[in-house]
Amino acid sequence: MEALKRADDFRGPKGPVVLVIMDGVGIGKYVEGDMVLAANTPNLNWLKEHAVAGQLKAHGKAVGMPSDEDMGNSEIGHNAIGCGRVFDQGASLVSKAIESRSLFEGETWKMLVKNCLEHQSALHFLGLFSDGNVHSHIDHLEAMLKEAKAAGVKKARVHLLLDGRDVPPTSALEYVDRFEAFLKDLNADGTVDFVVASGGGRMKITMDRYEADWSMVKLGWEIHVKGEGRLFASARAAIEAHRAENPGVLDQDLPPFVIARDGKPVGAMADNDSVIFYNFRGDRAIEISRAFEEDAFDKFDRGARPNVLFAGMMQYDGDLKIPKNFLVPPPGIDRTMGEYLAMSGVRQLAVSETQKFGHVTYFFNGNRSGKFNEKLEDYIEVPSDRIAFEFRPWMKAGEVTDKVLQGIERKRNKYGFIRVNFANGDMVGHTGVCPAVRIAVESVDLCLGRIMKAVKAAEGILVVSADHGNADDMYEHNKKTGEVSLDSVTGEPKTKTSHSLNPVPVCVYDPSGKANLRLTAKTDLGISSLAATCIKLLGFEPPADYDPSVVDVG
Repeated sequence: MEALKRADDFRGPKGPVVLVIMDGVGIGKYVEGDMVLAANTPNLNWLKEHAVAGQLKAHGKAVGMPSDEDMGNSEIGHNAIGCGRVFDQGASLVSKAIESRSLFEGETWKMLVKNCLEHQSALHFLGLFSDGNVHSHIDHLEAMLKEAKAAGVKKARVHLLLDGRDVPPTSALEYVDRFEAFLKDLNADGTVDFVVASGGGRMKITMDRYEADWSMVKLGWEIHVKGEGRLFASARAAIEAHRAENPGVLDQDLPPFVIARDGKPVGAMADNDSVIFYNFRGDRAIEISRAFEEDAFDKFDRGARPNVLFAGMMQYDGDLKIPKNFLVPPPGIDRTMGEYLAMSGVRQLAVSETQKFGHVTYFFNGNRSGKFNEKLEDYIEVPSDRIAFEFRPWMKAGEVTDKVLQGIERKRNKYGFIRVNFANGDMVGHTGVCPAVRIAVESVDLCLGRIMKAVKAAEGILVVSADHGNADDMYEHNKKTGEVSLDSVTGEPKTKTSHSLNPVPVCVYDPSGKANLRLTAKTDLGISSLAATCIKLLGFEPPADYDPSVVDVG
């Protein structure tokens, strides 16, 4: 790998190139429920009219998902933005590994099954329970359970993390009923005992990320591993009880539960059990993996840790080797923009609040922990508030902007490239609270205006885009007619909390005009083109195999 070559037609701006990623801010298909359109966004509107502007794909095959029916997400979106090309992502890799049987023929699967057969122990499956295909897919879980039975495993326990975030917000029972019927068929011949053992909402237990709230992981450990919690006869009974006690609660926020027989938990983990965390996406899988694997663990008191054989669906952190055992190799992302810029002597700054800090660092760098060059890179994390996002939809956007402005105005050892993520459109969008989502989008736009002024003063260039849509599609719509779907009880529009399949905006603003920018004639581009765009604006020639730049210069 060599340093980037300087371009002949444009040598870069006097100030920095600033990449603003408005997380979850797409271009809506429908007026109804489009909180980006409903929001007051004078700065984004100005850029769309006066800067070089267009749109980019941010879902499906354009970001490495199996089909164009699959939504994009922040992890794969930042992968694509940072590496400038499209790699098959977790959903595709796992599906192909199951279809080809390479997953079941691999050493890790064989080791997990052998452990159960030798000790007559249980095989546990823990993960996000839906077909959202963002962190996991129920089809993968069912395929592994079928194979486990065929391999001779007699006892399997499934620990459900209820979604309502990448799928409709109160759809849990649809998945539970389907799955219970599936388990009934597996158990019908009396040779196996495969049952649901525990569960809870994904934003309540287990799936914390970036060490924002280890208490979630602690609660998950108590529920899944120790079998300590409120007991129910079935997952359906637990969900119905929690909904009755807290009307309007979304699946992602449902309290945890433990399934019991004769007053005893059916799925507390024991020595010599095997455990698979079947999420393929890494950010919300790392902490629970650490709890299972680390000997010197100090994040919470695990109590007596059972001696289990643990594996992840994928390796969630290749540098830190988390987890040690995994079923499917992760995408081999290399030669990212950040590495090229470091090799080329460009000083870089990455800024976000906690909720998306790993995205502008780890995922942007191709699932790589740490920096490429300690002297040339600075990463700033603004701690997120521990409060429901709908209650503070502005989140830490102002503080994040303060850090970006300091980076733009820096005189000594000034930055050549600055990247920033504003988490609001995504994190507040997932709540389904539309007034809060509108405020979230307006907060980002307010910060965008501050950055625009700073970039102009520094004679830099601003690139504004997103990793996927969300706030632009807050209502469920009939796929055939486009009409808003109404709640049968309230008559109000059904809110949507998942990502959209919509394109995202891209605006390139050169206030000095020296770059002589124009939109490329190439069409059908995805967000992976942002890497070549930024490299070109910095005055370099993008790597030949990078997806083409959104703009031409010179």
